[in-house]
Amino acid sequence: MVRISSDDPFASALAPPANETASEKEGRERAEAEARRISESIDEEIRQERTALKKKKKPVKVLLLGQSESGKSATLKNFQIHYATHEWAKQRASWRAVIYLNLLRNVILVLDLLLREMSLSNGDRRPSPSMTSDGGMESSSHAPAYRFIDKHRLLKLRLAPLRRVQADLEKRLGPGSLEIYSTTTNTASPFDSIEGQGQDRPPELGVNSTNGWRSVLEKLRLSSKGDGSSQSAQRCKEEESDEVTDVLVGCKDDMNNLWEDSMVQQILTHRKSKIEDSPGFFMNDIKRIASYDYEPSDDDIVRARLRTVGVQEHRFVMEEGSGKEWLMYDLGGTRSSRVTWASYFDDANAIIFLCPISCFDEQLREERTVNRLEDSYQLWCSICNSAMLVKAQLILFLNKCDLLHNKLQRGTFGDRENDTVTDFQSHFKEISRVVSPEPRPLYIHFTSVIDTKATATTLRVVEESILRSYFKSANLL
Repeated sequence: MVRISSDDPFASALAPPANETASEKEGRERAEAEARRISESIDEEIRQERTALKKKKKPVKVLLLGQSESGKSATLKNFQIHYATHEWAKQRASWRAVIYLNLLRNVILVLDLLLREMSLSNGDRRPSPSMTSDGGMESSSHAPAYRFIDKHRLLKLRLAPLRRVQADLEKRLGPGSLEIYSTTTNTASPFDSIEGQGQDRPPELGVNSTNGWRSVLEKLRLSSKGDGSSQSAQRCKEEESDEVTDVLVGCKDDMNNLWEDSMVQQILTHRKSKIEDSPGFFMNDIKRIASYDYEPSDDDIVRARLRTVGVQEHRFVMEEGSGKEWLMYDLGGTRSSRVTWASYFDDANAIIFLCPISCFDEQLREERTVNRLEDSYQLWCSICNSAMLVKAQLILFLNKCDLLHNKLQRGTFGDRENDTVTDFQSHFKEISRVVSPEPRPLYIHFTSVIDTKATATTLRVVEESILRSYFKSANLL
């Protein structure tokens, strides 16, 4: 008989029970054998999972960076159009509500400018020069005397229902439907923001795939096909959607008359309001969109504006081309949201940085004292200087070249000198050369990402460049 030391508690615990019978011993040994088998099976599963993880190649990780309204989400949409067609097709119908909201905002902005002038038409006093809500300047000098007629007063009444519909859509679409007009962050850099955040206002949260426009579209898609909710709730959602369409169709002629009115165009010209240059502009498509059989086109969806809230993660396999899995992050670009960026820099294979060069004479929406081009320069400097991104390939999209061309043709240069595209390119190159921790190539593309056909050519070059760098870093080239 084995003697068990009373000084060893583990030995005592593992020892067979005293006075164990032969049948009890047999049962105990069977249980111990089964426990060993289960333990070894779990260990083998863990070994197999570890082996599979080692064999599985990491996805290509790409970050889309740039200030708000620079074209990051539009660039992502272009990737989906050409490389993730099935996912794109599933989302298509859900964009209708976003495009409706964009159109409503266009109309109400123009209507408010008209009503403002009408309210001032009874006297000679005019407000001091100020910034309008669409970024244009209104001037108190040499203000024309407009002669309004009953048609303009009637438009105010007939278009009044659009305000309620706009509020309903904003509620359905969530925070991404609202723009930010102020910030407590006084720096362009995402790194300085960590220390410089105002103590009384928390930064925007970054949430993967559960916030912003992707999750909004998913909810709209599920509600349109039915997601297991009660029939009464489903009917309510359908009625809300039908009501929006009914109001738009009913106001179609009045919306079109407002936009085509010569006096309204004079007001827009005098206020230097270039609403047609703003994201989500659909005033030229009123008759097509305000229709019961309207289906969003690819171009409509790329042009649609829905602000990215926090950080959006998009994982998809390139269905055409390499077949490689890509992980793309669309990071919100307002100054207050940049504080979340650094946590996504680890292991990034490429950075696609977008600068809207047409905005050289504009100010940030959330900080009216900051020039948008200067903000992009500062942001670009901090990205190039980051040690965390030293191994990432740098790709620069000098975006909105079409709007820049139109602006230069009009001669509306603001207080800045007439910089050329070459000047912009040279300045970004010089920043990268001077501040980068080590020499590296910079790939620059002149883009208008709302032009899906032209952008398709650019994306093919970008995909090839990123994959070449990815395989090289993985020692496959």
